[in-house]
Amino acid sequence: MKQIAIMVVEKGEEIAGMWISDFVPGIGSYKLLAKKRKDGMYEWAHFVERANGYKDKIYRGEVESEARLKYAFEAINKALSMAYGEQYIMRTAKPTFLNPVFGSEMDSQVH
Repeated sequence: MKQIAIMVVEKGEEIAGMWISDFVPGIGSYKLLAKKRKDGMYEWAHFVERANGYKDKIYRGEVESEARLKYAFEAINKALSMAYGEQYIMRTAKPTFLNPVFGSEMDSQVH
């Protein structure tokens, strides 16, 4: 199955955060990715990743500040906690960088 990037970080943009929940049995892991664009806006994508790697229920948005991004993160975590329990809230994760041409992992250092 071909993997498609949920979010692309372009030159001059920065990763604002990545958060992942524990695996919810029968559903998958909830993820939130965010970047700060060159124009200062924060763009985010929230989705569930199934056990087979399939990305589902993708929601996207943008906010004007880091404070608003934090508000979105907290709102999503509150909903996850209410639906599945506190153990399934999203926590900070380390991003993975893929080479768009070869699909292999890349070094996270900017060269």
